Amino acid sequence: MQVVSEKTAIVTGASQGIGRAIAVRLARDGASTVLCARSREALDAAVQEIRQTGGKAAAIALDLRLPDAPARLAEFAVATFGRINVVVNNAGATKRGDFFELTDEDWADGFALKFFGAVRLTRAAWPHLKAAGGSVVNIAGVGGRTPGADFTIGGSVNAAMATFTKAMADVGLRDGVQVNLINPGSIRTERFQKRLVTLAMEKGVSIDAAERQFAADARVTKIGDPSEIAALVAFIVGPEGRLFHGSLIDMDAGATKTV
Repeated sequence: MQVVSEKTAIVTGASQGIGRAIAVRLARDGASTVLCARSREALDAAVQEIRQTGGKAAAIALDLRLPDAPARLAEFAVATFGRINVVVNNAGATKRGDFFELTDEDWADGFALKFFGAVRLTRAAWPHLKAAGGSVVNIAGVGGRTPGADFTIGGSVNAAMATFTKAMADVGLRDGVQVNLINPGSIRTERFQKRLVTLAMEKGVSIDAAERQFAADARVTKIGDPSEIAALVAFIVGPEGRLFHGSLIDMDAGATKTV
């Protein structure tokens, strides 16, 4: 069932992992999807995957850390498909490590893409979202609610994304734009796979055993798949998801223990 037909959706960080899964799912559900990331080759492969199944997609390779890039992305979406109905702010990975070894540049880079990229794209797309009664979904992470010693940058950025979401949801009440946030837990992305490989080598076990050990140590029910996050995004921006507004949704298999 095409629940987002006749809509145009921008998805950032769409060349791999969660972003790519979201773009593929929204296209499958009928949206004209605009993919953005820095890797042109990976973007082209994602667009080809969508088009092979009858979906509509276009891509633009941009570094959203650059101040003018988000506005260029919004302009590209309108020029290509004539409208913007959905923005999924997914781009941005932050550096992990010992706080005392993380530099000012590491902190600035962490905020530049994930936070300021989302802020600038939301601002650039807002007039179109307002006209369309559209939706913004921010993809953050559980570290914003349950920070850890090795995730000081990521936790801080994700917490800022949550506050930004709540503030823009208030603006959205006035302008008719739906704004929500999803906090994924541990998801089978390329980045997570690297962590599993390291764990497997340290423990001298298989990748599958390392994953089971990771889930047990983290006290979660399972490791998630990007398609599961994509399914929730599709529901939120579809006709049955409008009751979500200003929601901070933990999709983390029980990783968040606090109220």
